[in-house]
Amino acid sequence: MQLIDIFTLLVRLAELAFAAVVAGLNGEYLRATRATDSWLLGRQIYTEVIAVFAMVTALFFLIPLQAYAHILRWPADLVLSAAWFVAFGLLVDWVGDSCGNVFDWNTISFRGAASCSQVKATIAFSFLSALFWLTSAIMG
Repeated sequence: MQLIDIFTLLVRLAELAFAAVVAGLNGEYLRATRATDSWLLGRQIYTEVIAVFAMVTALFFLIPLQAYAHILRWPADLVLSAAWFVAFGLLVDWVGDSCGNVFDWNTISFRGAASCSQVKATIAFSFLSALFWLTSAIMG
């Protein structure tokens, strides 16, 4: 039982870290494009809201609760996993071919603000977050 608890803790910490990375990268993009109409930034705003909600939820779920708390946790994990998969799909659809193939990691560089590298990193961490929230839901 102790090994499962340690694994659950590590998964929750990873969920928190991934959400923080997405919130930071996406927040930087939103800051850089703040003069743009908010209607055009809907996908990024959705992703930012999901990232903040995921961070708050992960912090709350790190608090040890009484028995039967797992009954409340797995539905929230499942909903957040679905929300992250939606964010992933929205970002992949938004990028399209403008930065080359979304899954082509050879074009990544460390130059420029709000570059293709930053967007691809946001996509990657949103996918990882979706997988980890799904793992939490499966573990119960």
